[in-house]
Amino acid sequence: MTTIALASRLDLSQVTPLATALRGAAGADLVLDASAVTHLGGLALQVLASAAKSARQAGTSLIITPRSEAFDDALAVFGVTAADLQTGEAA
Repeated sequence: MTTIALASRLDLSQVTPLATALRGAAGADLVLDASAVTHLGGLALQVLASAAKSARQAGTSLIITPRSEAFDDALAVFGVTAADLQTGEAA
């Protein structure tokens, strides 16, 4: 299982590095550590949603744990839950 620590500010400046990291881990079971996230922008959320879709299609797991309160709050603002972005259960 591969773990990727997400940047604290997932804004426009982090979209390309995030997408690159997720593409590099394609095909592997993946844990995203969102514990340091203080800001989640819409484009970064789209990248995460795309990664979740790709993981579902590939039959791999994508888990987001641990998650900061700010990350969960941002998801709620967008009308999304962590379960919408995950393809398995957190261990």
